Amino acid sequence: MILAFHKPYGVLSQFTPDGSPNRTLAEFGFPKGVYPIGRLDADSEGLLLLSDEAGLNTRLLDPERGHPRRYWAQVERIPSSSSLDQLAAGVTIQEYTTRLCRIWMLDPQPEVPPRDPPIRFRKSVPDCWIGIQLTEGKNRQVRKMTAAIGHPTLRLLRVQVGDLELGDLKAGTWRELAQEASVLIFGKNKQ
Repeated sequence: MILAFHKPYGVLSQFTPDGSPNRTLAEFGFPKGVYPIGRLDADSEGLLLLSDEAGLNTRLLDPERGHPRRYWAQVERIPSSSSLDQLAAGVTIQEYTTRLCRIWMLDPQPEVPPRDPPIRFRKSVPDCWIGIQLTEGKNRQVRKMTAAIGHPTLRLLRVQVGDLELGDLKAGTWRELAQEASVLIFGKNKQ
């Protein structure tokens, strides 16, 4: 079984509390025996996959397998083309250089439901949404990448893992995936 969950802001990608004020996955009514595939930090939102199948973490998230993960990041100020090119070419964060990735300005800018609590708003500092597609997922990587070029991330939403999209799934809700998930994981010939 594979589930797609729209993880809200302030929710840990785990079922047990960690002593923080963040909520856990335990309150969303998942079937017994599922666990998260990968992670989204508590400050990030969007597509989180869960499964009861051992080994899916490696099959889906190992950078060598090349399953892309697509994010929308709301950043401070409007990045220049050269700043976006710098991100795409790889930036050094904590002695690690990120892999090549795809970066673009979202046009049109997406209409995303407000977050609770809302992001900070500053009249004198514009913001915008950019798209980022990675095949790796280091801890808080997108946030560290945008900060490295002087455009801190205000809000981060994962919208796709491989061919599986968040779509119109509302925050805090989930659905079971069927055929499209097995195609993503095993290829078109898997029954």
